[in-house]
Amino acid sequence: MSQDTPCVAVCMIDPKTRMCFGCGRTLPEIARWHAMDSAERLAVMALLPARMTEAGLAPIAGSAKRT
Repeated sequence: MSQDTPCVAVCMIDPKTRMCFGCGRTLPEIARWHAMDSAERLAVMALLPARMTEAGLAPIAGSAKRT
C-alpha cells in the first residue's frame, strides 16, 4: 500500500517552532506517520501549508509525494 507523505527530504527541525523546515510536521507526527491511517495522514497534510505560513516557514510548493 502506498502512503502519502509531505516529506521533501529537507529533514531539519526548527528549534523555535519544533516543526520540520521541509514539510511542517512535528517530530511526533513524523514518528507516527507510518502508523497513521490514510485519513489521519491526509488530515495532517491539509494543515501543513497554513501551519508553516503561521510559523513563518515557507512551504515548498508541490512537495507531497507518494512513497
